[in-house]
Amino acid sequence: MRKMALVIAVLALAGCGEGKSVEAQKPQPAATVAPVVASAPQWDLEVRGEITQAVSDLSGWLIEHSFVASVVKENGKTRILMGPYNSKAEAEAKQAEVRAALTRAKKQNIELLVVEHPVTQ
Repeated sequence: MRKMALVIAVLALAGCGEGKSVEAQKPQPAATVAPVVASAPQWDLEVRGEITQAVSDLSGWLIEHSFVASVVKENGKTRILMGPYNSKAEAEAKQAEVRAALTRAKKQNIELLVVEHPVTQ
């Protein structure tokens, strides 16, 4: 019985990695990085409470519900943005999705705005 178990173990281990070569991988040539040129405007979804609400509470709720958001500070004002999205239609679809989640959670007084993504240079 031991010999049979040993034979099965050897055959199972012999099949591991079958078809894989043991060659050292050749280094890939460094790819040239082309500058990113935004030809079309991108869009963000801004999430904000109508009443004063802690940014951490609102961004935490978004994270808990699987929405990726970033907190951005511009001109002394803190904003919660989701995106960027390549088209306004894509941003509006995400807006509807977040609005539905807010309604299910009975969250009120939260505003969702589709805004043009600021261009950074």
